[in-house]
Amino acid sequence: MSHTILVTGAAGHLGRAVVGHLLDTQKVDAARIVAASRDPAKLADLAARGVAVRKGDFDDAASLESAFAGIDRLLIVSTDALAVPGQRLTQHKTAIAAAVKAGVKHLFYTSMPKPDDSLVSFAPDHLGTEEAVKASGLAYTILRDAWYHDNLLHSLPHNLSTGTWYSASGDGRIATIARDDCARAIAAALASPTTPGDATYTLTGPAAITTDEIAAIAAEVAGKPLKVVRVSDEQLAAGLKGAGIPDFFATVLVSADANTRTGRFDIVTDDFEKLTGAKPQSLKDFLSVHKAALTA
Repeated sequence: MSHTILVTGAAGHLGRAVVGHLLDTQKVDAARIVAASRDPAKLADLAARGVAVRKGDFDDAASLESAFAGIDRLLIVSTDALAVPGQRLTQHKTAIAAAVKAGVKHLFYTSMPKPDDSLVSFAPDHLGTEEAVKASGLAYTILRDAWYHDNLLHSLPHNLSTGTWYSASGDGRIATIARDDCARAIAAALASPTTPGDATYTLTGPAAITTDEIAAIAAEVAGKPLKVVRVSDEQLAAGLKGAGIPDFFATVLVSADANTRTGRFDIVTDDFEKLTGAKPQSLKDFLSVHKAALTA
């Protein structure tokens, strides 16, 4: 059966990568793919490849109902509305309701590992969305993405330049994964003719490692020393805010360290391999590929 697939947030990093893997890895006919964004003009390159482009604004229910019309499989990529508490969950619930009204047959949603047992500040958004997905009555597939390798590129270049990494993660372990690997696995699930309904996958890297081990890998790749300095949550928050990080995002980063420290990110699964038949990229290989950004 040829399913019509729509990807929301297709102008974003994850959504665009999912569409790319649908086209290039899964070899899905472009005529079966719809890319949606609140700003369709940003999808001109996908339109040039034959992908249908539609406007879908998570703050405009009517636009979502229109975008989702005729869609069999819908991927809701979680939005980036983190600054206002509750806004993202409201947006997601709006999208789910629109999917039901539009007659979508199968919902896919990008979540996070164990949102029901997490200290990460945005975990309630994911938990509430998962609950809404399950209550929708539609077949669903939840794809819980672990913390991205890519996120480390926001802080590691600065840490390497100073030789110091201030962290509140303690001896906790985390199995980060490349964003592109998550996109590859999500595309495989979307394209599979046998994707089961009511399934949950947790996409992680191949090994859970400590911040000290991450620092050692980064130092080896960059050829620069990097020392981890243990700090409290309060000290980390003060340092981040002092560096100009917005309060809401400082809270995200501190809560992620707390989640790591308490073992809640110490999760390794083979779900990526189940979906793709391949192994996820290791952190060392990822950083090696992105060495230029790491040492910038």
